[in-house]
Amino acid sequence: MKKIYFASDLHLGLPNHEQSLPREKLFIKWLDTISQDAEEIYLLGDIFDFWFEYRRVVPRGYTRFLGRIAQITDSGIPVHFFTGNHDVWMFDYFEKELGVSVHRHPIENELLGAHFLLAHGDGLGPGDIGYKILKRIFTSPTLQWLFGWLHPNFSLWFGNQWSVGSRYSKEITHKFRGEDEQITKYSRSVLAAKHYDFFIYGHWHSPIIYPLSPESNLVILGDWLVSNTYSVWDGNKLMLMRFNPNSSSDVLDIATLNKSN
Repeated sequence: MKKIYFASDLHLGLPNHEQSLPREKLFIKWLDTISQDAEEIYLLGDIFDFWFEYRRVVPRGYTRFLGRIAQITDSGIPVHFFTGNHDVWMFDYFEKELGVSVHRHPIENELLGAHFLLAHGDGLGPGDIGYKILKRIFTSPTLQWLFGWLHPNFSLWFGNQWSVGSRYSKEITHKFRGEDEQITKYSRSVLAAKHYDFFIYGHWHSPIIYPLSPESNLVILGDWLVSNTYSVWDGNKLMLMRFNPNSSSDVLDIATLNKSN
């Protein structure tokens, strides 16, 4: 039986390439494992701690990851990549060179009989005006064009330093706060207008399946900095799991599709 897999927040490059290499190798082992029965793979953002594509320059490192993704798409398995707040400066390299579908906004999709809304999750919902202004600045084509004129030796160093400072100061320690979260309020507002069986997000680093109603669940995927978690959907149940290459993966939580929908 084919399955749909979801993962996010690998943060390759954090705090540097040498120390993130074991994390990259672990993730590749996970990709090798799931490729045996994957129908599609969704990577929901912040796969890199910082990413910027020049027209003729690709950031150094990540060779194993990029090569394995190319192998997967060449085998016929679709891979979807959502830009997160740390890898927002992604342009056409993944699409043209790796055959990956890149998404910059939330998407809805029907997967194996269930309705999904998928997004990285940052900037959605009410409040956090300061961050939303900052995100609009960073997604400005003018700023991206100006940044592209900086020499890569400086710009990539500067970008990595910025990301490392942001990561250690805030998001690693974040705990999901249920109804108080912007993303919960956003999901409920969407759900009031249209039914989705599952809302799946990255960004928060706290793996959880949070019920919005008896028929709808919000799923936070967690990260690969601490928890090594992912989600898998087989058409009947959605499982939140922890990857352990030395034994069977640990099941953290399960949500079952209500077939009456």
